[in-house]
Parts: sequence; C-alpha cells; structure tokens
Amino acid sequence: MSDYIILTLEGKKKLEEELKELKTVKRKEITEKIELAKEHGDLSENAEYHEAREEQAFAEGRILEIEHILKNGVLAESNKNGKVQVGSKVSLEVGGKILKFTIVGSHEGDPSLGFLSCDSPIGQAILGKAAGETVTVETPRGDLFYKIKTIS
Repeated sequence: MSDYIILTLEGKKKLEEELKELKTVKRKEITEKIELAKEHGDLSENAEYHEAREEQAFAEGRILEIEHILKNGVLAESNKNGKVQVGSKVSLEVGGKILKFTIVGSHEGDPSLGFLSCDSPIGQAILGKAAGETVTVETPRGDLFYKIKTIS
C-alpha cells in the first residue's frame, strides 16, 4: 500500500463508519459465532467454526486496511482553480451521452455509483484539465474522446 492516500471528506466519513461497525458490531457477532461453533465439539471437522474463523480473519484484515487508509489519508482540497481534481464533480460528454462523476481517491472509486477513481484511465486523463477541454482515453476497442462539460 502506498503511503499517500487521497480521500474525499465523504469517503473518510464512510471509512470511519465502517471501522466503527467492524470494531463494535461485527467483532462481537463473529466472537459469538466462534463460541457457538466450539460448543459443537471437534474443531478439526467443524465447518461452522472454520467459516467463522475465516470471517474473523477477513474482518480483522479490513480493520487494518481501513486504519492504514485513515492514518495515511490526506483530504482532497476544495476546487478553487476551475480544474479537475480529487473532490471535483464533473460532467463529461462521450459519444453524445453525458456522464456525471465525482472524482475520488483510488480507495473510493465505484463508477456504477458515480465515483470515478483518480487512478482510473479516465480519471488520470481529466485531472488538471478545465471545462471545455477534450481528452483522449485509449481502450481496447479504440480511443474514446471525453469532453469536460462542467466542473464544480
């Protein structure tokens, strides 16, 4: 993991909520599952026990990941220069369609929800550009041209 992680304020809040949920609720649920599974006897052949332990390992790994992100995260600055940056809300025109995204750090990206990672090919192409500019993004099917319509 890199030592420099850009977060939006919304992304930071979501991670803090997830961390709280994992530490207070999920840990307790998993501990109860493990204790219940132990009551069923031989642990070597106890599928419920092994499943609960795997769930515990995943949850603890996620806790460590979130803590790392929050420790090393830097909040994106507000957009004052009129150029696309992390935290900007942009509308892009491609192939006659208008797409709207919020540019976010790599840990927050989810294009289906309108959050475009700054590390994605489109994100990298539009960072630092102004409204009215057109950028080219190479894809396996050929180049796509994105015109930046608005930035806020």
